[in-house]
Amino acid sequence: VVEGSEPPDEIKSMPGVFRLAIADLVKECQALHALGVPAVALFPKLDPSLKDDEGTQALNEDTLVLRAVRAVKKELPELTVITAVALDPYTSHGHDGVLNAARDDVENDRTVEILAKMALLQAKAGVDLVAPSDMMDGRVGAIRRVLDAAGFAGTGILAYAAKYNSAYYGPFRDAVGSAQAAGTRLLSKATYQMNPANRREAITEVLLDSSEGADILMVKPAGMYLDIIREVRNATNKPIA
Repeated sequence: VVEGSEPPDEIKSMPGVFRLAIADLVKECQALHALGVPAVALFPKLDPSLKDDEGTQALNEDTLVLRAVRAVKKELPELTVITAVALDPYTSHGHDGVLNAARDDVENDRTVEILAKMALLQAKAGVDLVAPSDMMDGRVGAIRRVLDAAGFAGTGILAYAAKYNSAYYGPFRDAVGSAQAAGTRLLSKATYQMNPANRREAITEVLLDSSEGADILMVKPAGMYLDIIREVRNATNKPIA
């Protein structure tokens, strides 16, 4: 979703997939709902001028994705709306969290505080499932506590529980502009996303998110990690995305 009222903008690395202004997004959701699609996931592409090192626009109560959620929910209250909880669409460096002083890693705990506030804003806007996609440690529990304390016990958490450091995210980073912000499609997130060579870590991460209150557990990417999906299914009875 993008600002303004421009016609749909095709994403160069995803032919046939378009960025949509809010009015067009609502029409698209209406068409999808008429076809029987039960849920949509919304992602914002912000103007680069709104991005900074801290991703402060993520905590703006009137930020783009929250206005998009309200517009969709106003027209289609029964459509399930999902939003990602991560800072990469909002940071000037393209990472999923705030960086340390050396700028060589994310600060886990400081990022988690921001993510919990971000999730609460999304819940207040009407989101049905918040989806932490950042892979910070402890963020699912922090989000659950904040949501419950504010009266949003019914807002679910779809946790990106086993998210691998993968080249497959290149087109998505184009779509939301995080690659442009970072100046490269090859931005390494290896210090917080998972090592593809480490099978056992997936189960550890999934069980942590499950114990912290995740309602649905995601393995990402899916197609190349069918063995991990199988192991996760053997380890939990919760739904797998």
